[in-house]
Amino acid sequence: MAKQAVKEPKDPIQEALTPEEEKLFTSLRAQSWKEFQGQESVKETLRIAIAAAKKRKESLEHILLYGPPGLGKTTLAHIIGKEMNANVRVTSGPALERAGDVASILTNLEPGDILFIDEIHRLNKVVEETLYPAMEDYALDIVIGKGPSARTLRLDLPQFTIVGATTRIGLLSSPIRDRFGVVSRLSFYTPADLQHILEKAAQKLVITIHEGPKKELAKRSRGTPRIALRLLKRVRDVAQVEGDGSITDDILNRSLSMLEVDDMGLDASDRRFLTTIIDKFNGGPVGIETVAAALSEDIGTVEDVLEPYIMQIGFLKRTPRGRIATAQAFKHLGKPIPKKLQEELFT
Repeated sequence: MAKQAVKEPKDPIQEALTPEEEKLFTSLRAQSWKEFQGQESVKETLRIAIAAAKKRKESLEHILLYGPPGLGKTTLAHIIGKEMNANVRVTSGPALERAGDVASILTNLEPGDILFIDEIHRLNKVVEETLYPAMEDYALDIVIGKGPSARTLRLDLPQFTIVGATTRIGLLSSPIRDRFGVVSRLSFYTPADLQHILEKAAQKLVITIHEGPKKELAKRSRGTPRIALRLLKRVRDVAQVEGDGSITDDILNRSLSMLEVDDMGLDASDRRFLTTIIDKFNGGPVGIETVAAALSEDIGTVEDVLEPYIMQIGFLKRTPRGRIATAQAFKHLGKPIPKKLQEELFT
């Protein structure tokens, strides 16, 4: 099976990775539970499931991982494969267009193999229905012929495990969601966990990062390891070109200023999002469709990439009537709060 590139919602800080950058992130990816920092409850759940499957000499239950992009869903899938001594086949929801695509993949799996499906919420209905018997009974139903003479042939499949990843679990239908034995949510990382990740990454990249810059970089990484590693690489470039190769406070501040990342981790896209709500819609409430149209952005990008972190730091509220910028957002951007919105926020 040809491997498909793992694809996630567009991140405003991350443009398309070059082959060199892909290699960099692969080399920095955790290879074991010990290396994987954070997400302790998720790791414990998975460790127990893996140990139980090994003890019973069975294949692992199907696993669904969900949460914002960049938190380690793909990395966890590969660690699961390593712990189970199994091959990991990688594909994505949009790549599986026809039932035949699924059939060709499943019939080529070996016993115990793991099939990682990224963006599983984007599977089309026909493909999804093909997966039902495969996930539940390890069987594949194939229709032979057409019309009155058509008949169904059931092919037995080796026991395998599907690891699904999604940023939008609400878009998964109940039938497929209920077929996953383990469902785990990945949360944003703490600054302490991100500092540990940055420290290990700096060791692998053979660069020196001082304690102050390490803390500041972790603080501005939006609770996301992928962003932390991407920022680290860019800061490293500045350190090597304009400094002595080590990451100091001055080098970090100059780098983040160039990248337009402020002290709360908001970049130009985040501030544009908040400024649009504040300046064009008086702080809200305003519907997500209207905001997305005003930004010329896809609704999925707004909901999956921009909003989660902004809501986590308390700069945005979701209400039945729409999005509202909070008092903290007005203060951070240096904007006065309209009197009408003050009543909305403080009553």
